[in-house]
Amino acid sequence: MSAFVTLDSVSARTPDRHPLFHGLTVSLGAERVGLVGRNGAGKSTLLRIVAGLAEPSSGTVRRAGSVGVFQQDMPSDWSVVEALGVASRMDALGRILAGRGTADDLDAADWTLEARLGAALAQAGLSDLPLDRPLGTLSGGERTRIGIARLLIEAPDIGLLDEPTNNLDASGRAAIRSLVRVWRGGLLVASHDRELLDDMDRILELTTIGARSFGGGWSAFAASRDEDRLRARAELERADAGVRAARQAAQAQREAKERRDKAGRAFAARGSEPKLLLNARAERAENTGGRTQAIGDRRMGAALSEADEARSRVEILTPLTITLPSSGLPSNARVLAMEGVVAELGGRRLGPWTLHIDGPERIALKGANGAGKTTLLRLATGLSAPVAGTVRRAEGRIAMLDQHVALLDPEGTVLHNIRRLNPDAGDEEAYGICARFAFRNRDATRIVGTLSGGERLRAGLAATLSGPIPPWLVILDEPTNHLDIESVELLEESLRSFDGALLVVSHDSSFLERVKFDREFEV
Repeated sequence: MSAFVTLDSVSARTPDRHPLFHGLTVSLGAERVGLVGRNGAGKSTLLRIVAGLAEPSSGTVRRAGSVGVFQQDMPSDWSVVEALGVASRMDALGRILAGRGTADDLDAADWTLEARLGAALAQAGLSDLPLDRPLGTLSGGERTRIGIARLLIEAPDIGLLDEPTNNLDASGRAAIRSLVRVWRGGLLVASHDRELLDDMDRILELTTIGARSFGGGWSAFAASRDEDRLRARAELERADAGVRAARQAAQAQREAKERRDKAGRAFAARGSEPKLLLNARAERAENTGGRTQAIGDRRMGAALSEADEARSRVEILTPLTITLPSSGLPSNARVLAMEGVVAELGGRRLGPWTLHIDGPERIALKGANGAGKTTLLRLATGLSAPVAGTVRRAEGRIAMLDQHVALLDPEGTVLHNIRRLNPDAGDEEAYGICARFAFRNRDATRIVGTLSGGERLRAGLAATLSGPIPPWLVILDEPTNHLDIESVELLEESLRSFDGALLVVSHDSSFLERVKFDREFEV
């Protein structure tokens, strides 16, 4: 397979010179490559380097084919034809057909464009969309399909997609998966969508200890990664055993030397041997002791170095763990009751909705983008009032976290936010809360605005769930958006162990399957 893009020993840094990845050598051809790694590993930077929009800090990039970028953020005042990137060429064809074409128009005319444009829109599910319609009048899913159609029209040898399914409903996610499946060139897709990653031919993982390439989709990669974690833990256990053995050997050597020294002093005290002979024996004993000490020091140094390396590898490969505090929710308690609730948003009436949550039920709230899911959550928490119907809730026992964790002060530290939202907590208790959510020691004093998406969510959970009155119902609005896969897996594990009620909006089918919700509620 010929390579469209080849990276040779490529390294990258942030603008403030923080290293991201180094020595990356990889070739990208006509295959689907999933790009994964923790937030901050440099996935978006790598995509920009491949596209030629950024330069590596070292190494070389060779391009033997065309590179196209999946467009996600286009101005709302653009028309569909502008968003598709063909406005000027369509204008030229229009002038030619109207008899007003210039020589430049004739030279640049692409007589296949209209056919390719129609085919791309049809493949993206937008056959009847007017080309002069403003993007601002389209739904998020429709705008995603516009980006798909544009990439189909450009037909680059390799397409670059950066978290393409973020903020998309099931229809939009299906459109992205369809693009990936029918694409005939190469794709490099940075994503935390495990369902999408299962369609990849290869997974490329960026880590702080380098990059690795794995043939196959996400499920096979995850199984291999879990085996690596088990091996790393076993290597650490062996290395720690080596340190203990080296310490025991050093202790045995010290005790043996002390016994020899004691015997030598007793022999010298009898005075039965010439002084010259005694001095020679003392020098030999000192030299032997020095060599033995040096050998012991080398063994101990090697054992400690091996243990440090093994521990570092475990810290990189092994995810964090947190345990959510008990909610104390009685099994028969009614947490939320919505009866015939209607809301108004932007001149539209949404509802009516009737929803009851009793005891530790887990409800997945589903619906297309714009159907009113976030509005329903705001009604449930009392942040908005209905125009009809009634809402009864367990006051003071409901907590909500949006995908941006807006309840946190981005200028404050994690510890400051814990203290601000739990004013009765003393210093020791506040530090204890931070530690239970994996913000130990100096991590507790990190500024929230510098945290990754997963770290920010952890801080939000710590601030929300660790007060003197734990919530019975936790509401999460698209919690996996902007999280890396490690953070999503940590959240899944935590929510599975939570003994309270959950009301969660998510289009991430893998997340919903792993948390094991009791039922779905469609809006």
